[in-house]
Amino acid sequence: MCHQSVGLIARSLEAAGITTVGLTSAWSITQAVNPPRSVFVDYPLGHTAGRPNDSTEQRQIIVEALTFAGDAKAPGAMLDLGLSWNRTGDQTWKDHVMRPSADSDRSGDHSGDDRQPRTTEPQFQFAKDAAEVQQNCASCIFLEDS
Repeated sequence: MCHQSVGLIARSLEAAGITTVGLTSAWSITQAVNPPRSVFVDYPLGHTAGRPNDSTEQRQIIVEALTFAGDAKAPGAMLDLGLSWNRTGDQTWKDHVMRPSADSDRSGDHSGDDRQPRTTEPQFQFAKDAAEVQQNCASCIFLEDS
């Protein structure tokens, strides 16, 4: 499910009196959507609850997220857990993930990246979703030098 949908669902649940907290690996997108509470884990998409088979780390992330759900007071609050995918702090894994080759043939690309090329225009399934989300998507910063 896309970040926009999750943010809209979270706001609806909060309006009904149900506390929510989301896990995210996309700070700028989550900030643009502005859900009630979010916990940022600087890991590749799909790994926001921790590394595969690392139950200690997974438990730590979930406990910190649930604690934050009870502690956060400001709407739109985000907590950065300060975790790094590469335990040495090397961030080069992001180079491939955030800047897929624009001239690679996706069908022959063995990177596993099957996304469509990025555009500067945010995409929404429904017009009402677009109205709910801030239109200044900071995640498009990765297009500037491409």
